[in-house]
Amino acid sequence: MSDEKQAVLDYFAAKKGKSKLYFSDLLKAVPGSKPRQFKKIVNEMIQEGLLVYWSSGSTTMYMLAGDGQLAAEEAGMSDAGKE
Repeated sequence: MSDEKQAVLDYFAAKKGKSKLYFSDLLKAVPGSKPRQFKKIVNEMIQEGLLVYWSSGSTTMYMLAGDGQLAAEEAGMSDAGKE
């Protein structure tokens, strides 16, 4: 794994309490990185299954693949109106 990819994973680990991050936040994981080149690295991580997109419809964020917290949040949202 490249140093940049490991830096992104470490950045997620350091951001406890936040499961989703904006691209601009991820860019801070590798200081001095150019946005266009860094976007390619992030897209590779998505293709490799390390990261996934999360979208609210108006914004796109990134999160670690297999993050159970989001699955629980989404399950709770879909069960809210079934009472």
